[in-house]
Amino acid sequence: VQLQASGGGLVQAGGSLRLSCAASGRTFSGHAIGWFRRAPGKEREFVAAIRWSGGTTYYSDSVKGRFTISRDNAKNTLYLQMNSLKPDDTAVYYCAARSLPYGLLTTPSTYDYWGQGTQVTVSS
Repeated sequence: VQLQASGGGLVQAGGSLRLSCAASGRTFSGHAIGWFRRAPGKEREFVAAIRWSGGTTYYSDSVKGRFTISRDNAKNTLYLQMNSLKPDDTAVYYCAARSLPYGLLTTPSTYDYWGQGTQVTVSS
């Protein structure tokens, strides 16, 4: 499975962006797919995830209430709607997918496939 993230850019604080992640190669039918981010000088951190079957969603405390994760199974595409953006949200955002339901959804090492990342910059 190849993942292609897009939709990043420069936005002012309080603004919105929508990230997309298109999966190709084969129809994804694994356990979950989600978003991580890495800010300069920081570790990669969990942002949000959604179970491919059933659609249960998970969010980090830092984005809960501002970001919404969704997926379109027919299009094999994942989305992240980001509202009320803050300068602290500035990071490279990566989509990732995992095949099996082992380990915490918030742990990057449990994901098998990664996209190339898209830069999100929020100015104050």
